[in-house]
Amino acid sequence: MATLAHTYASLADLFQQQEGNGDIANIIEMLMQRTPVMRDGVVMECNNGARHLTTVRTGLPAPTWRRLYQGVTPTVGAQAQVEDVTGMMEDWSEIDAKLVEMAKSPGKFRMNGARSHIQGMAHDLESTIFYGDTDSDPEKFMGLHPRFNDLSAANGNQIIDGAGTGSDNTSIWFITWGEDSCHLLYPEGSKAGLTRDDKGKETKENSDGTLYDVYREKFTQDVGLSVRDWRGVARVANIDVSDLTADAATGADLIDLMIDAYYQLDNPNQPGGKTIGYCSKTIAKFLDKQTMNGTNVQLTYAEAHGRKVPAFRGIPIEMADAILETEAQIT
Repeated sequence: MATLAHTYASLADLFQQQEGNGDIANIIEMLMQRTPVMRDGVVMECNNGARHLTTVRTGLPAPTWRRLYQGVTPTVGAQAQVEDVTGMMEDWSEIDAKLVEMAKSPGKFRMNGARSHIQGMAHDLESTIFYGDTDSDPEKFMGLHPRFNDLSAANGNQIIDGAGTGSDNTSIWFITWGEDSCHLLYPEGSKAGLTRDDKGKETKENSDGTLYDVYREKFTQDVGLSVRDWRGVARVANIDVSDLTADAATGADLIDLMIDAYYQLDNPNQPGGKTIGYCSKTIAKFLDKQTMNGTNVQLTYAEAHGRKVPAFRGIPIEMADAILETEAQIT
C-alpha cells in the first residue's frame, strides 16, 4: 500500500501550529474531510507583500555538442515571469447576546454558531482554487481552471480531452503540490490560515432605530495560488457526466484518460512534492465501477493523512465537492 508523504505544511498544519484555540482546530480538522485541497495543498509565503513573483518554466535549455577548442554560446531555458496575487476572504458572525447567556455552555454555543461560517469559507476557498478567475472576479485569486482551459495554449499538452460537449462536463485533476510545482500562498509577514477575531459583546442598531446586544466575531483568511511548473498539473477535461457508463462501452473511458494524464506529469510524487488526484463524487463512483468491470485493476488504496483512499498508480484520488459537473466544453 502506498503512503502519502507530507513534507510541506498545509493550511491546516499552519493553523494548528499558530492557533491556540483547540475548538477551532477541531472544526478545521473536521472540515478537512470535505475539503481535501485545503488538507493537501502546501503553503508558502509571498515574496512581494500580498503578491508573489515567480518564474514559470516553459521549456528546457538546449545544450551544444562541442569540439576541442570550440566555444559554446550560453543558453537559457524558456521561461515566463508570472505575478500571482492573494485574495482577502472575510466573514462576520452575530448571535443575539440573550441566546448566548441562556446557554448552559456559552463558549460551546458560540463555537457551534461559528462552525457554519468556517465551513462556508473552506468550501468557497476550495471552489476558488479550482475556478477562481481574476478577470471576472478581481478580488479573488487565479485558480486552476483559467490556467488550464485552452487545448492550443502553451500548456495545452497538460489537458487531456475527454471528448464531451455541451455544458454537463466535469474534470479530473492531478496536482503535484510542492515548492517547484504548485502551492498555495499567504501574504508576506502575515499569519497563514484562518483567523478568528472575537469582538465580544457589542450593541447593534437596527434600521428602525431599535437596539439589542450581540456577540460578534470576524473570520479572515488571505490566500492565493501559484503554479510554478505546468508539468506538475494535468487535467482530464470534457468528461460528459450524462454519458458515463459502468463498462466504458460508451462515454468516457476514465482509466484510459487518466493514464494519458499521468504521463503528462513530470515525475509524479517527485522528491519535495506530492501528487494528488481530485474528482467529483460521480466520477469517483464510475471510476470504481469501470475498474470493477475491467480486466486490468488500476485502482488500489493509499494511506493519506491516516485514511485509506483509492489510488491510481500510487496517486491518491480524493473527492472534492467543489469540482463542478456543469463545466462547458474546453476547446
